Amino acid sequence: MTILIINGANNTSSRINGVAQYIKQTAQNVEEIIVHQLPAEALITADYTSEIIQQANEQVAKADTVIVLTPVYKAAYSGILKTYLDLIPQKGLVGKTILPIAVGGSYHHLLAIDYALKPVLSAIGATNVLQGVYIVDQQIERTETGFTIDAQIEARLDEQLAQIEVLQTV
Repeated sequence: MTILIINGANNTSSRINGVAQYIKQTAQNVEEIIVHQLPAEALITADYTSEIIQQANEQVAKADTVIVLTPVYKAAYSGILKTYLDLIPQKGLVGKTILPIAVGGSYHHLLAIDYALKPVLSAIGATNVLQGVYIVDQQIERTETGFTIDAQIEARLDEQLAQIEVLQTV
């Protein structure tokens, strides 16, 4: 079983990276596409021919599970995430288990996963989308060595990762 994280954070200090760090420490066989490290010109011009974009899409194709991480800005996923999602082939998520995870400033954006992110994921073939995990940014603390996640959030992430394992063994 291969898990691929598509990390839609805009920079390395984003709390989203704390979630990615936790998943990589907890789960096995985890790879990560860090969208802000992909070539900006390829993202902005939707350059499907970019070798790096093609390599990223190969990672998506090989993954059994795709975890989509995004900060929430103005009640939606990050723009940088959308630039990459637009480059995934039309049926690129068919047959994959998808776990959306969003980090926002308050519970006011709780529905961003259901009303903004899930429709886009469905448009690129996602049919097995697990219940998303919404995290308020105060539940992730930046530390000198990385990030610390609230125990309640760790438990929710562990529950979803366990569900992914069960689904992959069926």
